[in-house]
Parts: sequence; C-alpha cells; structure tokens
Amino acid sequence: MEAGQVNNSFYEEYGDRWYTAYDDPIALLRAENKIKFPWIVQHLNTHLSADASVLDIGCGGGFLSNDLARAGFKVTGVDLSKESLKIAEAFDETHSVKYEVADAFHLPYPDQSFDAVTAMDFLEHVEEPGKVIKEFSRVLKPGGLFFFHTFNRNPLSWLVVIKLVEWLVKNTPKNMHVLRLFIRPDELEKFCHSAGMRVLQMTGLRPVFSSISLKSLLTGVVPERMRFALTGSKMISYLGVAMKQQGHTDT
Repeated sequence: MEAGQVNNSFYEEYGDRWYTAYDDPIALLRAENKIKFPWIVQHLNTHLSADASVLDIGCGGGFLSNDLARAGFKVTGVDLSKESLKIAEAFDETHSVKYEVADAFHLPYPDQSFDAVTAMDFLEHVEEPGKVIKEFSRVLKPGGLFFFHTFNRNPLSWLVVIKLVEWLVKNTPKNMHVLRLFIRPDELEKFCHSAGMRVLQMTGLRPVFSSISLKSLLTGVVPERMRFALTGSKMISYLGVAMKQQGHTDT
C-alpha cells in the first residue's frame, strides 16, 4: 500500500474528455454524479430555499455545478485547474454558473457567504482536510449545509478504489488516489465538529457490479450502463451532509 504524493495535475489535460471519455476513471465520476446529485438536491430542498446559493469546491469539469444550476440554484464553482473550468463553463447550459480559480484553503469570499458548500471527491486530494473544512465552514452561513463525498481508509477501499481502477480502467493516472489520504467516517465527523458543523447524515456509495459485464472488464473501458447505488455500508466510500451550527464564530 503506497504512501506517495497524490497526483492532481492530470485534470488540466482532460478537455472535452470530461464529458466524453469512457477509457478513463473520469467516466466513474460521471456515473457517481447521477446518484450524488439527486441526493444533494433532496437535502437542499428539505433545509434551504429553492434559490439557495451553493459553492461547489473542486468542481472540475462542472458535473455537479451545472446540474445544480439546471435545478435552479445559484451556483459558484471553484477549482485550481483553469482548463477544467473552461470545460465546465462550456457545458453550462444555463450560462448562470460563476466559475472562478480559487484555492480551497484560502477562499476569496467573505464569512457566511453561501447557503451550501459541496466538496465531491475532493477531501482525499488534500493533505490537511481538517483545515480546509474549517475554511468551508467560514464561508457557510449558520444553518447552511456542507455536502461531501470521499473514501474510507481501509484495505477494501484500497483494493476497490485504487488497485481495481488501476487494473481495469485504461488511462488511470499514477497516484490518482493514495490510501493515506483517505478519511474514515469518524475522522470526518470530528473535522466537521471542530469546524462548528454537525453531521446530519452519512450514507455509503458503491458500484453496482451487475452493471459491469465480464466482457467490459477486459477492454479497459467503463461501460456506459455502469451505475452506482447508495448502501448502508460506508466501507468503500460515503456521501454525507453536515449543518453549520447557529452561533458558531468563524476564526
């Protein structure tokens, strides 16, 4: 099990492949978003107004940002990859998402600027997740929601998320993920608590293996019909939402 540095540089090279490639792990993110998006919208509609402001951090090619804009939310998407942001903007059918280059550790927004913050498949790409979560909380309004998806740290997640993807999906970048940066659910809950947020719900997310044919396993290509599903087990990965507590003082 490796202990190297995570590779975040390859996102600059995707171009339109963000939306078209199947011989690349980016296809897995597109498939995951089909499950994440409705789950997030359900919680947004339950707790916030229909035109809530959402900051999507590490938005990449804009899968979630653009879906949220189509659903009527006021969306800002930030990422360090300028090339990814260009693609995200090009695929924004609403022409309403505000895309900006920004460092997640030093967000260029005042305290309590947003009703919700999302960080999908982001926290496992940074060295100090607790610190960055405090910055997310700073720009979040009291009563606002923080949505996250990340990977659990254990031998099973190492096998499925890292090794199986490397073995079975073409064009998987080296060190796309490293196990030491994966986050156990109890650790993430502590990070949120330290940042003045209370976790409301966590649910597991897993691939539906029946949606992957044996034939496709030999091609190195992610099948278009591949699906993910919510599950009670958080052993591989998990999706969650936390609420910023009223009266919390940002520091």
